[in-house]
Amino acid sequence: MTIEFSDFSFRYDSLDKPTLKHINLRIEKGEKIVIIGPSGSGKSTLGQCLNGLIPHAIKGESSGRLLLSGQDTSSLDLHQYTEQIGTVLQDTDSQFVGLSVGEDIAFALENQLMSNIDMYPLVKATAKMVELEDLLTRSPHDLSGGQKQRVSLAGILVDDVDTLLFDEPLAALDPKTGRKTIEIIDQLHQETGKTIIIIEHRLEDVLHRSVDRVILMDQGSIVADMTPNELLASPLLENHGIREPLYLSALKSAQCPLDELSQRDGLDKLSLEQFQTHFDHWHAEQPTHAEHSDTLLSIDNLTYSYDGEKNALEGVSFGIQQGEFVSILGKNGSGKSTITKLIMGVINPDQGSIALDGQELSSLSIFERSQQIGVVMQNPNHMISHHMIFDEVAFGLRNKGFDESAVQQKVTEVLELCGLSKYRNWPIEALSYGQKKRVTIASILVLEPKLLILDEPTAGQDYRNYTAMLSFIKKLNEELGITVIIISHDMHLVLEYTDRSIVISDSKLIADAPMTQVFSQPTLLEQANLTTTSLYDLAKRLGKTDINSFMQYFIQQEHHAA
Repeated sequence: MTIEFSDFSFRYDSLDKPTLKHINLRIEKGEKIVIIGPSGSGKSTLGQCLNGLIPHAIKGESSGRLLLSGQDTSSLDLHQYTEQIGTVLQDTDSQFVGLSVGEDIAFALENQLMSNIDMYPLVKATAKMVELEDLLTRSPHDLSGGQKQRVSLAGILVDDVDTLLFDEPLAALDPKTGRKTIEIIDQLHQETGKTIIIIEHRLEDVLHRSVDRVILMDQGSIVADMTPNELLASPLLENHGIREPLYLSALKSAQCPLDELSQRDGLDKLSLEQFQTHFDHWHAEQPTHAEHSDTLLSIDNLTYSYDGEKNALEGVSFGIQQGEFVSILGKNGSGKSTITKLIMGVINPDQGSIALDGQELSSLSIFERSQQIGVVMQNPNHMISHHMIFDEVAFGLRNKGFDESAVQQKVTEVLELCGLSKYRNWPIEALSYGQKKRVTIASILVLEPKLLILDEPTAGQDYRNYTAMLSFIKKLNEELGITVIIISHDMHLVLEYTDRSIVISDSKLIADAPMTQVFSQPTLLEQANLTTTSLYDLAKRLGKTDINSFMQYFIQQEHHAA
């Protein structure tokens, strides 16, 4: 099935200006393409035009033509779209309809009135294809992020559509699961010859397997349509705020001649002999971490179980010093977010204690804790309670009894800090997911907490936005001494901003060490469902024995450049 946009534009009913502008794009049958772009570039809107949500569920005005297999989509109903293009959504939970994995996969077949005798082997074969054959009786909601992703995929594969559309498939996945997902998509592409379209922020992770073309979008238009090699060799990624692969940043930092790189297919195919001398001086003298003497947060022998049988956390102990910037790492379901809930007081430990500034948190109410500890949750929609942005940020101050002139001054200052001042009189629903995230951070920072905890701060944010946000938080950390904990499995983020990593695997603490030490141990990372970064892979291929020092030098260079 060929897909062709001809001078196609689209404007949402709720907006004055078009979100897609004069799109000309042809996707051939069997191609594998990636669509990237910063937040608000129009890439998700393009996806909604492909799967029929626009115009059938989302109203707006379109012009130009969109053809599927030569047929003008203006004459298609939603069912005719779904017969040709299957979509795996970013939020897989909203896609489940069955009580078990097997029922969910079988849903499309039941709609076709297929008999159980024919259905059963087909469901089983499809589940095997995506490695779910042992989970057919489990509820989809009890699965990990990666398993949920595969259930959604199986539900589409069983329907035998021509084209598979993946909308941010890696958004909620830890690095190892994300890599596995890319491998499964690639395997399906090779075995079935289906057309694959991936919309994604995480370009380096998607390029773990080869793709035919990368479409770069910005401000509703297609800026580039080229091979991955051509794109990586161009300045386009940097110009449009897309995070380039780490190894590429390192090659640029070492001033390697990049014109040699135009004919390559990822780091593993790259000849590095020519660049050896450029990295000869890459040795960090010593870590430049500031010494912190006062313990702010003390966690001692923390144990918690949700069901009274399996521990989500078991005997975990660590301390966070005043002014530190620390990451807590681990796979989905390892217990990372349970630590946040225990610190907040949403749940109480079965065993062990938590103290802030020497005071036992068990003696404080949730409200009293919230005056000293700010938590920015992964999904901003779970935190927002007001219609207008200004009122949302002002809520905590008004709650504490500040007079209105002080509220106005403090809120204005923090909106300016968070790059939100021009939106101060906007309704929250007019913002993108990433902008909402910044509103939730502003509403916490205005209260001047001692400890700031960020749960997956990069989820739903493009590189430019989250870099601006985290550079700002790093500045607060350095200038105001706010202690910051990031809970994440975004390896780039951790590498760029944190000094120390606490690693949780299967409810237990398995490492508490300087971040570059943790990142230099593949076995440890494997245990936590994390993966080595391409910076580690580059150091290994260059024959560096002190990879820890190599990474430290890179980080120092990056901070110096910033």
